Amino acid sequence: MSDRQIVLDTETTGLEHRQGHRIIEIGCVELVNRKLTGNNYHQYLNPEREIDIGAIEVHGITNEFLSDKPLFADTSDALVEYLRGAELIIHNAPFDVGFLNAELARLDADTPFIEDFCTVHDTLVQARKMFPGQRNDLDSLCKRYEVNNTHRELHGALLDAEILADVYLSMTGGQTALTLDAASGGSDGSGPRFDKIDFSTLDLPVSQVSQAEMEDHVEWLARLDDKVGGKCVWTRLNEKH
Repeated sequence: MSDRQIVLDTETTGLEHRQGHRIIEIGCVELVNRKLTGNNYHQYLNPEREIDIGAIEVHGITNEFLSDKPLFADTSDALVEYLRGAELIIHNAPFDVGFLNAELARLDADTPFIEDFCTVHDTLVQARKMFPGQRNDLDSLCKRYEVNNTHRELHGALLDAEILADVYLSMTGGQTALTLDAASGGSDGSGPRFDKIDFSTLDLPVSQVSQAEMEDHVEWLARLDDKVGGKCVWTRLNEKH
């Protein structure tokens, strides 16, 4: 897995790129070592065709709004360089990758496809393994992981990528995108301040784990590791110790 991950989402003129539908918005959020960097990518595109009415009802983007936006061909080099070498985090990856590859294929025969310069992780596939038989669309995952998406009245590529980044971090071990400086608060002095705690002055109870409890714990980790496809962080930590 790359240390650099790009959470990506697209909006399109319709549901099938094989029917000539095009990308009209690309939104990307960058993570490096599971931390949000703020180095995001966002672009609206003129699709050179009409948008389906049903698609407009989903994302609210109109033909008139896109009339003065650049073509995919005009922005493709910058997009490819931004994505190059990253692991893409996408919900229902075949949809977005299919559209991106269709756009790249229109450029020229030598243009690489997404899989040629990126790896792809599909959070929908991951969610279905973790929660079989349950609803695993992005809204359902937001509810499951208590990710606030109340500001999401319509779909938008960048907004959905930001939401998916929060969901992905929760799915893969919790939010680690924030760094709290207990001594000084925010870097500009305006953030919250936290008092240091001298743990040596505290009388903390110590509970010893029995052998039976340890065996139950190891068995539970094995089941969890199998459920998430060998990606259980605690199992790997145990192996190191």
